[in-house]
Amino acid sequence: MSVGTAELDQVCADAVELARSAAVARAGVLEVGQHLGVIAEESRVVTHLFACDHPGYPGWQWSVTVVRAARARVATISEVTLLPGEGALLAPAWVPWSDRIGPKDITPGVIAPASADDIRLEPGYTGGEYAADLEPAEASQLRAVVAELGLGKERVLSQVGRDEAAERWLAGPGGPETAMASQAPAECATCGFLVGLRGGLGRLFGVCTNELSPSDGTVVSLAHGCGGHSDVSEPSRGVDLSVPVWDTVSIDTSLFD
Repeated sequence: MSVGTAELDQVCADAVELARSAAVARAGVLEVGQHLGVIAEESRVVTHLFACDHPGYPGWQWSVTVVRAARARVATISEVTLLPGEGALLAPAWVPWSDRIGPKDITPGVIAPASADDIRLEPGYTGGEYAADLEPAEASQLRAVVAELGLGKERVLSQVGRDEAAERWLAGPGGPETAMASQAPAECATCGFLVGLRGGLGRLFGVCTNELSPSDGTVVSLAHGCGGHSDVSEPSRGVDLSVPVWDTVSIDTSLFD
């Protein structure tokens, strides 16, 4: 096989054994198989292709580039490398860390920084994106004021961040469309174990504090529910005895008069 757009140099094309020897020297335990063809790269530059017979590299090829200097009668080795061919087994494409980490992937020691353009966040009341433009003294005074007011966050949750959180929570185990909620005696909105959230999310969600509930310590929809609702009455114990037919308890004192 001979491919390429440049004119094929015959001296380089005939240097099959020279190219094979270079591939064998480089391959080590990765065996060099049959000669697959040549590619004319440039004038007096030819690449020889050899199959890689190692079972761990199916479809890979040894690529050996040979060159011939002007007016030289022999070719020399330029480069030897192992390249994937058609149908070769390849490793998955590299994915940036920010794209690899997903929900619930943060474990002890894992850091997941929020990017500067994270749409879930927006500048808070400490200068936000303009904080770097402030003079040190001015920034210090500003931070002291906002700290006293409890507004010391550089960034706060944006509307997009709140909407995305609400969608996840509604679709999660604390949402209103679960099997637990469908069989609950009442909704969480009327439960004494529910602690409300602040802000806009508080209109839809709260936190369960019932240790007997599977939702204890987690966010639940106000329309969620479980069997641990605070208004569920404890079943009565014992039996309500009726009035006896024959009174054997009271004493008729008239009999002793």
